[in-house]
Amino acid sequence: MPKLKSKTQKSQKSKKSAKDATPALSLKERLAEKRKATLARQEFTSLLTKSLSAGLFLGMILFFVGGIKAAVPGVLAILILALSYKYPRPALYAFIIYVPLGGTITYYIGNSPILQLAKDAFYVPALIGLWQSCRQQGLPLIPVKAIKTPLFILLGLCLLTLVFINGGQQLNPPIPAFGEPVDKDIPIGVGILGLKVFLGYIPLIGCTYYLIRDKRDFLLLSRLQIGLILSCCILGFIQYLLLLTGICEGTRNAEGSDLFKATLDARCYFGGSLVYSPSQGMIRLPGTFVAPWQWAWFLISSTFFTFATGFTDPSIIWRLVGLGSLAMVFVNAVISGQRIALALVPTCFVILLLLTGQIANLKRFIPIGIGLALVLGIAMVSNPAVVEERLNSFSSRWEASPPQAFIVDQFEENWHNVDTPIGSGLGRATNSARAMGKTKLVETYYPKVLYEVGILGVLAFFAFVTTLTVAGFKTYRPIKNRSFRSYGAALWVFILFISYNTYYYPLDVDPVAVYYWLAAGVLFKLPVLDQQEKEDAEPDATTKKKRRQPKF
Repeated sequence: MPKLKSKTQKSQKSKKSAKDATPALSLKERLAEKRKATLARQEFTSLLTKSLSAGLFLGMILFFVGGIKAAVPGVLAILILALSYKYPRPALYAFIIYVPLGGTITYYIGNSPILQLAKDAFYVPALIGLWQSCRQQGLPLIPVKAIKTPLFILLGLCLLTLVFINGGQQLNPPIPAFGEPVDKDIPIGVGILGLKVFLGYIPLIGCTYYLIRDKRDFLLLSRLQIGLILSCCILGFIQYLLLLTGICEGTRNAEGSDLFKATLDARCYFGGSLVYSPSQGMIRLPGTFVAPWQWAWFLISSTFFTFATGFTDPSIIWRLVGLGSLAMVFVNAVISGQRIALALVPTCFVILLLLTGQIANLKRFIPIGIGLALVLGIAMVSNPAVVEERLNSFSSRWEASPPQAFIVDQFEENWHNVDTPIGSGLGRATNSARAMGKTKLVETYYPKVLYEVGILGVLAFFAFVTTLTVAGFKTYRPIKNRSFRSYGAALWVFILFISYNTYYYPLDVDPVAVYYWLAAGVLFKLPVLDQQEKEDAEPDATTKKKRRQPKF
């Protein structure tokens, strides 16, 4: 008992000494902080009142024009735009949260095409706010010098295409034949949407870089990502169970070709269009996204983030959460019916083990391997028909259309059909631009870029992503902190994989269109965090450098 008393007394003394070490604020400083907090509350209340009034006014107009489905998005848009511009940091976090949940939210609110772009209501105002703050303090919006020259060259070529190709199509539209209806084609609108899809999320590099101020922000962002992945994977698993048990009908009672088509009528609580025809061995689940294809690429990209946190997070609890999320990604890759996810999720996992060097860490790798083997073994034993169908579907698709032959055919077709060396027009092969005019379906990424911006644009984009990949490699290799270096290695492998992937077009669609640039921003910030860790470990506080950070 006396020993216990002495220990408690020591702990109390240490707590008291820690409290005494923190300097007490003077009365003047406390009053200044209270005034600052009061002013902030008043500004928020005023902004909320004004934006809500404007939103309700716009909502009333839209209600008489398009009903409640037009009014609700209008009110929300005004509120989100105003608050995102004023508070860019929370807006960027809201943007990151919305990306994997947007498909579900879209169909719960009203299935408006405008809601497909709702995430940009968080991103664009936050980007404008950050840009203004960077201008005031003389900081670059994209703080990576190595990629600026190839980025400006690529942007210049895209603007040439927009002005001369899309602009020429706008000024000289094709004359329809006698009796044919006039096409509603707005080439400039198609080009602007195409440019937004092609290069619009590159500033996320700077947004993410400045969003992370220290190690605490880094852990918050990485753990938020893991929480989102785990939540979405659980919802995806529940979706499968609801279809399996018959609570959701899916397309099992459809007829003819409808048995093989993803439809919104078959939607099951989360996400959008799906196919569930077990009698035909046809299952394509969307998870929390609009379409099954997006869900597949979410699972593929999630492999990298869950791997990074599962191996590098300083907290053992979050490492276990990360590994549990990785296991759920594997399970969803099997049950989702997506051949590409079934093939690439385990492949990416093995590549990560080899390229990040984590396979040498046997003490941590063996339990993970055993756990994943148990999870997948149980899933395979309990659902042998599902696994057999997935493998048969994958092998039959590979035999019918091998990926390498498919990519070569797409290159040849678009090489012969592209109009000029600077392309046939921005957005002309972008699905999301079809609302503005004619678009062509090109199912592989680099042939799609070739068709839109020509051979010069392809070479410029290839040089840009190569510079980004090389700069990323040079960035994470010198990092001394083992956790930061391993996390950076996982993100670099993701950037490497997506940069040269041309099978389908993940860089055009959520979530990879966002996660690719977000991962680059985190990667380029890691050396700064590593330097901060070194400075914090040094006893001499005078050696610490003050780094400029935009106020946002």
